[in-house]
Amino acid sequence: MEQIPLPSPIHYELVLQMLERQTMFAVTGTPAMREKVQQLIVTMRKAAAQQKQLEEIFQQAGLQVDYRWSLNHVNSDPNSPSDRFPMR
Repeated sequence: MEQIPLPSPIHYELVLQMLERQTMFAVTGTPAMREKVQQLIVTMRKAAAQQKQLEEIFQQAGLQVDYRWSLNHVNSDPNSPSDRFPMR
């Protein structure tokens, strides 16, 4: 059975923590920038929730998820797009 590659959930958590703890702190004195950062945080939370829904759909369809930590994931399939187009 083929596994479906998805980003590891930790990627969302890392970005969210950085935005909430560091970026938000850095723009504290600028309301317009603060609002933009807040919008990005909301978007990232929505993306994480949508991925969770997608995972549930895959599970119900009997498909397995392969959480990826990078684009440099080693794949035994020589026709895999990640093997044909490595990141530079």
